[in-house]
Amino acid sequence: MLESGRFATINELAAAEKINSSYVSRVLRLTLLAPDIVEAILDGRQREGVTLPALMQPSPVEWERQRTMFGSAAHASPQCSLNDRDS
Repeated sequence: MLESGRFATINELAAAEKINSSYVSRVLRLTLLAPDIVEAILDGRQREGVTLPALMQPSPVEWERQRTMFGSAAHASPQCSLNDRDS
């Protein structure tokens, strides 16, 4: 909804959805998770202890630091670059 421009701020989105703006902010941070961590979670391969409450806590935005913090089934896989998408 923020991407579409329907709401200009997190506070507007929270008010429209009748939820706390700090909760919206914490949920939006989940969009910054490394793709391999998201994939592991969706596939049920996340490390024990990687729960929604754990993910809702402040965490680094750098993907490598996230992998250290949360682990990942794909942790040992080579990282792809933006140029690899076209291969």
